[in-house]
Amino acid sequence: MAKAKAAAAVYKPPKVTWKKDFRRNWPVYLMFLPAIIYMVVLHFIPMFGIVMAFENFKISQGYFGSEWVGLKNFIDLFTGDQFPIALRNTICIALLKNTLGFIPPIIFACLLSMIENKKFKRFCQTLSYLPNFVASVVVVSLVSEFLGKDGPLTMLLANMFGLENQNWLANEHIPIFWLLYVGMGIWQGIGWGSIMYVAAIATVSGDLQEAAAIDGANRWQRLFRITLPCIMPTVMMMFVLGVGLSFSTGFENIILMYMPSTYDVADTVYTYTYRMAFGTATNYSLSAASGLFQSIVGTILLIGSNMLSRKAAGSSLF
Repeated sequence: MAKAKAAAAVYKPPKVTWKKDFRRNWPVYLMFLPAIIYMVVLHFIPMFGIVMAFENFKISQGYFGSEWVGLKNFIDLFTGDQFPIALRNTICIALLKNTLGFIPPIIFACLLSMIENKKFKRFCQTLSYLPNFVASVVVVSLVSEFLGKDGPLTMLLANMFGLENQNWLANEHIPIFWLLYVGMGIWQGIGWGSIMYVAAIATVSGDLQEAAAIDGANRWQRLFRITLPCIMPTVMMMFVLGVGLSFSTGFENIILMYMPSTYDVADTVYTYTYRMAFGTATNYSLSAASGLFQSIVGTILLIGSNMLSRKAAGSSLF
């Protein structure tokens, strides 16, 4: 018996080479091939366009014929009038999304886990997923109708709380637009964002719940003492992803929502990059510099938040 244990302890599985693994699992590699081609063609090859950020790019001259200007585009970017405002809006909206917008899906998932009627639980889940599949144009149109000068929500706020009867989307005061944008995102994504948490809660051991119930713990005590600690790795993973995507905040909805009166509070780095490339005052070099800055900061935030998560909670995304 002792010899068998010793043999099992020193046993090492044979090393499988890449060629052997390919011969054995070639159908899996074949299925993965379209995804590789997609990533290379649409994500890696276009990265060569980064050189535009360091050139006075002209379409007629191309990448290799345009004048090399070094860091001039970045100096123009940071000393301009519009980019600092877009950067401020991006940071503020990102902070609101990662605080006010991050918590509701967790609360919703916890509330769903406390519903014992399975049919009603599935109905609530399905109903909460629907707004995520509504087109941004439709969502923004609904918000415009409800928050317009004669919209139902505007009239309710005016009659019940004495607020000014106005078009709230045209309000240029801080932080009205930011809160409207984050609130719209919560309504649209609360159900879809709760999927990961619902799946994590489903993996929590039922024995722990039963033992706590036998010891006299009520639902709320079991939620805070068992469920939330058990799903904390998933919460931290989603938080890291949210922080990493902070500088990608705002494109479709903001492009559809903002207007000349709200440019100073609605413009973000993402929309600024888009306007520089495809707007009336086209400047591809400035747009490339803005996009490169956005990517670098997003990568730093992703790595930094992952390190903090590993140190604070003992779990990380990578």
